[in-house]
Amino acid sequence: MEITTEIIGGKWKPTLINLIHEGIIRPSELQRAIPTASRRALNIQLNELQDHGIIEKKIYPVLPPKVEFALTEFGTCLLPITLAMEKWGNEYRDRFNKLLELKKGAIVQ
Repeated sequence: MEITTEIIGGKWKPTLINLIHEGIIRPSELQRAIPTASRRALNIQLNELQDHGIIEKKIYPVLPPKVEFALTEFGTCLLPITLAMEKWGNEYRDRFNKLLELKKGAIVQ
């Protein structure tokens, strides 16, 4: 668990892995896909994923600079984990949202 958590244990890392897998590969596309994340937070987590060998960054020698991310072969081995996390979240989204509403209602009263 410690190694897995070290590699994908950031708020946006599993989402970034899934988005890059789906073909959302440019920094601006990733920012649009996760509007609640700051550009700085995404950059930090993208750099960490790159440092761990999960993604690779390709910089094209054009102006303005063009950057794209891709999963490495090693990174693709994480897909069963991140896709399972996404599936679980989608299945329990309504339950989670109802609990949040109940909690907010209790605070207001």
